[in-house]
Amino acid sequence: MKKTIGILGGMGPLATADLLIKIVTMTKADCDNDHIRIFVDDNSAIPDRTSAILSGGDDPVPEMLSALRNLEKCGADCIIMPCNTAHYFLPRLQAMTETPFLNVLTVTAKRCAALFPGKTGAILATSGALATGLYQNALAAEGVDYLVPDTEEQRVLMHLIYDLVKASLPLHPEAALWRDLLAGLRCRGADYFILGCTELPIVASTLEEEGPFIDPTSELARAAIRFCGYEVKE
Repeated sequence: MKKTIGILGGMGPLATADLLIKIVTMTKADCDNDHIRIFVDDNSAIPDRTSAILSGGDDPVPEMLSALRNLEKCGADCIIMPCNTAHYFLPRLQAMTETPFLNVLTVTAKRCAALFPGKTGAILATSGALATGLYQNALAAEGVDYLVPDTEEQRVLMHLIYDLVKASLPLHPEAALWRDLLAGLRCRGADYFILGCTELPIVASTLEEEGPFIDPTSELARAAIRFCGYEVKE
């Protein structure tokens, strides 16, 4: 029997939509009935995860748990979260349910090891994710070399994520910032870029600078499709 997916979303809403689209477009299907049943709780009331981690902002777990309970009631067989930083809170959430979460950090690190052996990936993520070492630890566990943005590069990333994508503002006026950010990281030794915030695949697809990129949202979609017993359309 095929399984179903629960998307614990709202972190942010556009990233949630991006994940849903990727699951649908990446599933090998000949008609509507060949697709996976997906339940979505796009809970935009979940407090900001970086603020909670770095500056004592509101704990996001109660609202995340509210969405989780809704997805459980729907009958989801697995839970996925289109927010990399939110995975800092995953151990707390997983302890509250028997429904398995699929971990975006783990599947992304394995993909980096498979596609770019011996290469160095630049981790592009929120300040909260970097401060907790989420990706650093996941990559190290797979033997993947990495580097992280410096202070100014990180400021640019947070501007793109929070001031533009999350604010639903156009990206093209800031295209030079994205181009210069990637160029600077290449000069420091980056062979490829890990889009470790779910807003960043939107930036990369909109501004279309040269990568190569690893898109954790796509990796999470692949893992969820396979978990449910369906084939991935490559």
